[in-house]
Amino acid sequence: MILTGRTTPTRFVHALRIHTAVTAALEKRLLIWIARRTPATISPDHLTGLALVSLVLAGASYALAVRDTRALWLVNFFLFLNWLGDSLDGTLARVRNQQRPRYGFYVDHTCDTFGALALMAGLGCSGFIHWQIATGMLICFYMLSIESYLATYTLGRFHLSHGAFGPTEIRILLVIGNALLPVHPYVRVAHWHFLLFDVAGAVAVAVMALMFSTAALRHSLLLYREETQR
Repeated sequence: MILTGRTTPTRFVHALRIHTAVTAALEKRLLIWIARRTPATISPDHLTGLALVSLVLAGASYALAVRDTRALWLVNFFLFLNWLGDSLDGTLARVRNQQRPRYGFYVDHTCDTFGALALMAGLGCSGFIHWQIATGMLICFYMLSIESYLATYTLGRFHLSHGAFGPTEIRILLVIGNALLPVHPYVRVAHWHFLLFDVAGAVAVAVMALMFSTAALRHSLLLYREETQR
């Protein structure tokens, strides 16, 4: 069917937000506390912009770390700002009852897509990881994101996390890894030495691929059952 001319958008359906990450409960309380004390001059859009710019600067800091490992502390600082902006923008809108669900969902995840590219590109230039591993991590992140968006549209469930892991847990692991890199850039596996982030990245790729496969299979079966039992 081809639609021409002006059409009226259908009513936006609020998807059930599913957040089962380890830090979810504590993070929610903290974000509400911060949102209630955020100056009125700061809007959710400002925070979304902060999240995007912070990821770009974190990627640039990774690239600088090839010359000076102290830049890794800049990465951690920008990851914190990214957490603040990315996690607080939606909470602030809900606390102030200023929600724009379609706009917020679209813009927030568009920024996440570009920000992840900038972060992984910088990491790939850092010398702490082979670019093939960094590319694999980016691809798996995109696969999980696409699956999550499809589930949101078809099932009405928006998964902010997969099991115990969400964006905050990933940031925490990156911060810990950045702190270890200057003193332990390599790890020994059997009789071989590998870059610390190569090993961690390979594990991340395997885990994300498993998460994607599991979620895709589970949701496909659920949709099949729902639409064949009508």
